[in-house]
Amino acid sequence: MVLKERMDGLLGAAVERGDVPGVVAVVVNREGVLYEGAFGKRNLTTGAPMTIDTVCWIASMTKAITGACTMQLVEQGKLDLDAPAEQWVPMLKEAQVLEGWDAEGKPKLRPPTRPITLRQLLTHTAGFSYEFWNADILRYQQVMGVPNIASGRIAALKTPLLFDPGERWEYGISIDFAGLAVEAVSGKKLSAYMQDHLLGPLGMNDTAFKIRPDMRARLATIHARGEDGALAPMEFELPQDSEFDLGGGGLYGTASDYARFVRMVLNRGELDGVRVLDAETVDLMCQNAIGDLRVTPMKTVMPQFSNDAEFFPGLPKGWGVTWQVNLEPAPTGRSAGSLQWAGIANSYFWIDPVRGIGGVYMTQILPFADTKSLPLFEAFETEVYRALS
Repeated sequence: MVLKERMDGLLGAAVERGDVPGVVAVVVNREGVLYEGAFGKRNLTTGAPMTIDTVCWIASMTKAITGACTMQLVEQGKLDLDAPAEQWVPMLKEAQVLEGWDAEGKPKLRPPTRPITLRQLLTHTAGFSYEFWNADILRYQQVMGVPNIASGRIAALKTPLLFDPGERWEYGISIDFAGLAVEAVSGKKLSAYMQDHLLGPLGMNDTAFKIRPDMRARLATIHARGEDGALAPMEFELPQDSEFDLGGGGLYGTASDYARFVRMVLNRGELDGVRVLDAETVDLMCQNAIGDLRVTPMKTVMPQFSNDAEFFPGLPKGWGVTWQVNLEPAPTGRSAGSLQWAGIANSYFWIDPVRGIGGVYMTQILPFADTKSLPLFEAFETEVYRALS
């Protein structure tokens, strides 16, 4: 009851202030749901209410699900974390390192010193980036006519590496290649494999790459925050006829569905008697997998899509498969060794294996790391730990 009162008060007040148009939040432990609530509107123009079963674009929260699918196939010996990934995804053979620009403004490229491994793809150490946070990638797209990743076109994956594989951490399109590796060895589209081997078994029935009619009836609209701080609905949707399933950011789903995925991780690969991953595999996924490298701040070059973004500035952060790992306790109350990531439209999750709790928070706002929504997520998490202490 304490948790419900605090969460309802916090989230309800934020909506009343107009900080966010609408929000859905779920808190779970290994046994079940501790809290769920929905407040505000899924569309400020139509007034349609935000509900527990509201469907959101979960964007890069897709990555962890694709990572789990990838690790299922690693378990089976069909994929190898430390083998060159080009054996499953031949287009990786074409990857070149961007060294700069010539006098005519054309990119200067060279071959990488080593092949890209699956582990590097899953940990964002392969060398790829996103145009939202890297001016060279944005320039390369413009100069070379390469579409952005939200186009759903396979040509969007033909951007250069920024460094030789394994040299540092840089957030980018790597997980989309992991999704293609899943397709190569399973013989199925990523969407079909995911449905058959993860989403279906976990009962995540409202999560998919393609928006079904019943999902569309519950779909939240993305709202853009203007320079004056005001929120307005915007037209944005990933192509429903994309050339490939975007394993790095293509899923639509509900907070309740994602909370089932969180509970599976808390239970080391099992949920409601259904096992989708070996316990040892989940343990491996939850460990820092980038050694002495660290997650670095993401500095925006496209402020309409993202603000500068970093979780817990000043704390050392590693990366597992495929999420951030905070290496020290966080000020919210989160234990060291907890997991977290997010979607660009301001959806967030965390998983605390030490305390056995996790949370999912979804709004639909651009730009990322929104000045009102991200602090609300952090306040939500903080209040969860206070209420459960």
